[in-house]
Amino acid sequence: MSRRELMWVIVPAHQEEARLPGTLRALAAQRDQDFTLLVVDNGSSDGTGAVARKFATQAPFPVEVIEEPEKGVGCAVDTGFRYAIERGATLLARTDADCLPRPGWTAAARAALADPSGTGGARMVCGRIVARRDEHGPFGRACFAAMVALAALFGRLRPAHARRNGYLAPYRMHAGNNMAISAELYPAVGGMPRRPSPTDRLFLNAVRRHTTQIARSRAMVVENSTRRLRAYGIAGTARWYLDQGPGRHGQDPR
Repeated sequence: MSRRELMWVIVPAHQEEARLPGTLRALAAQRDQDFTLLVVDNGSSDGTGAVARKFATQAPFPVEVIEEPEKGVGCAVDTGFRYAIERGATLLARTDADCLPRPGWTAAARAALADPSGTGGARMVCGRIVARRDEHGPFGRACFAAMVALAALFGRLRPAHARRNGYLAPYRMHAGNNMAISAELYPAVGGMPRRPSPTDRLFLNAVRRHTTQIARSRAMVVENSTRRLRAYGIAGTARWYLDQGPGRHGQDPR
């Protein structure tokens, strides 16, 4: 790179007053702190926005807090990404307000997107998700890992994801809470779908139709909340990750 790219980290948050502080502490512990944090308060009625604004007064990097009243993670992410791009961001990274990015997360994202012009590094990178160690014991974390592996296998084998359907790159599981993308690519593929769910999968497939420069970084690690596993159980969580929705459980507990 001829210059250091301007990175923004976007965190959509809905009713995350209790969990958001952990995410903010994890971001403050990043080895690469050369980024602007944007928290998108997605219609919360609790103290989510207040938590983010208080953190902004003492954060080791610039922090902005905006509101997106239209509920839905796709709405919050799309609003946040476009807000960052309008303010000059060239690299965009996302995690969620119940996740804990490990200390090398932003550095790994920046390294993978080493050349956003598209002539060198990736234009989109997906990281690795593991279960949060503070929410479950070894059995719960193993169940979560199994669900992720099953979802990844299902995605690869699903006929709708086959290259013959016009995709330029093979399917690889993409977790929306651990991804980064170049700012030039994001609007070129139409942005994150605001509806319907699963927005992350729809977005990945839009990127797959546009470019082959999609990478996976094992160094880009996020500890993911396992509260869906507790709320749905093993069978219900499998149903969710197999793209069958929450079933009788109603709204996603995240």
